[in-house]
Amino acid sequence: MASHYEMFPAVVTHVEQLTPLIKRFTFKRQDGQNFPRFSGGSHIIVKMNEQLSNAYSLMSCTQDLSTYQVCVRKDVEGKGGSVFMHDQCNEGCEIQISEPKNLFPLAETGNKHILIAGGIGITPFLPQMDELAARGAEYELHYAYRSPEHAALLDELKQKHAEHVFSYVDSEGCTLNLDELISSQPKGTHVYVCGPKPMIDAVIDCCNKHRYRDEYIHWEQFASTVPEDGEAFTVVLAKSNQEIEVQSNQTILQAIETLNIDVECLCREGVCGTCETAILEGEAEHFDQYLSDAEKASQKSMMICVSRAKGKKLVLDL
Repeated sequence: MASHYEMFPAVVTHVEQLTPLIKRFTFKRQDGQNFPRFSGGSHIIVKMNEQLSNAYSLMSCTQDLSTYQVCVRKDVEGKGGSVFMHDQCNEGCEIQISEPKNLFPLAETGNKHILIAGGIGITPFLPQMDELAARGAEYELHYAYRSPEHAALLDELKQKHAEHVFSYVDSEGCTLNLDELISSQPKGTHVYVCGPKPMIDAVIDCCNKHRYRDEYIHWEQFASTVPEDGEAFTVVLAKSNQEIEVQSNQTILQAIETLNIDVECLCREGVCGTCETAILEGEAEHFDQYLSDAEKASQKSMMICVSRAKGKKLVLDL
């Protein structure tokens, strides 16, 4: 059921402004030990305080475990975590860092690997490109961004992977032709995408159009994908013997918290698995990235931080 993360007290050792909206943070463990090993595509949960915790892709070298690095894009309309990181998380700041988990791994095999990034979605691809280079694999990065000043990490990428990096600048009229890119790849190519939801949807649709099998399409997005026009519904908490209305603009987790019922959670984005809850009755509409398609279809559990009811009522094991 619910995933439990080991947490490590850490300190911010360096903060670097990469673009007007993106900062890179370097963390070290407070006990001086190395962080756990990770593979490209892994994420960690950064717990800033009791109210704020976000999932971020690790972008540091997988061979140097003395530090972890993440990039954070400031989003003033988000949950508050990115604003806290930008405005209050300075060198010397003490936070909690989770062990890494990977929901976006590289395929072990494949004739070619196409990596498609939009904006801050570039971060998981840094260690992945190093891994692909070490394998001697065939790979390309296609990186789209709004304008030159928003091209986080492009110079670093070109220094290490010059012939593998292709960039597209919206402000200069240079856009990525997904249909041309995806249709021209050899059989057995894996496609990976990380970025804004419209980009992810477009890549998945294009891959489906050109009959890529599901196991060759990989994507990651930390921002919530819950629709804003959802219907209100009722949740019955079986153990607590309580019933609550979940409003259209509210998550199940938020509604439950108004009852002062303690529910373990971390990311609040459907990524970490901490708030996984058993479904006793009814069906969920799943919006998380943690459960597999088969697990979602089984309707045995759900992530109450993002997922909702398909009908008017859910009974949960809480």
